[in-house]
Amino acid sequence: MDLALLVVGVVLVVVGVATVALPGVPGAAIAYLGILFVAWADEFTRIGSTVLLALAVVAVVGSLVDNVTGALGARCGGASAWGVAGALLGAVAGLAFGLPGLVLGPFVGAVALELLKNPDLNRAWRAGLGTFLGLLAGAVLKSAATLLMVGVAVLAYFF
Repeated sequence: MDLALLVVGVVLVVVGVATVALPGVPGAAIAYLGILFVAWADEFTRIGSTVLLALAVVAVVGSLVDNVTGALGARCGGASAWGVAGALLGAVAGLAFGLPGLVLGPFVGAVALELLKNPDLNRAWRAGLGTFLGLLAGAVLKSAATLLMVGVAVLAYFF
């Protein structure tokens, strides 16, 4: 067993799990990479190719869901294409402000561009709220996918 690969793998899994709820951070992919390193350290005897392939699918689906739910939430909240674009722009602009920017940026962006298109504050507020709820749903689903991956890997490794 390669101890360096095992340590790197465990660190990556911990980092992936710790960052999974942050919007835009590929926590599921980081955790998967960690699981891959742990499997490699053991020469794939406990965690084999079938388990790794299934976990890769879970990681990809979890990441896709996370990246799409904010925009879908905006649309469900009644946002126009302008509001959806505002949510995406707000997410990018929010990166500069750390965690508060990642959470509030899409909301503010959706509200701002929705107001530019149509000065109806009620509609803009619903678009922003939909964006926020979509991001929240994405974080929950990506977290569930990541915890599922880690749980399956732990079961495969120890049982």
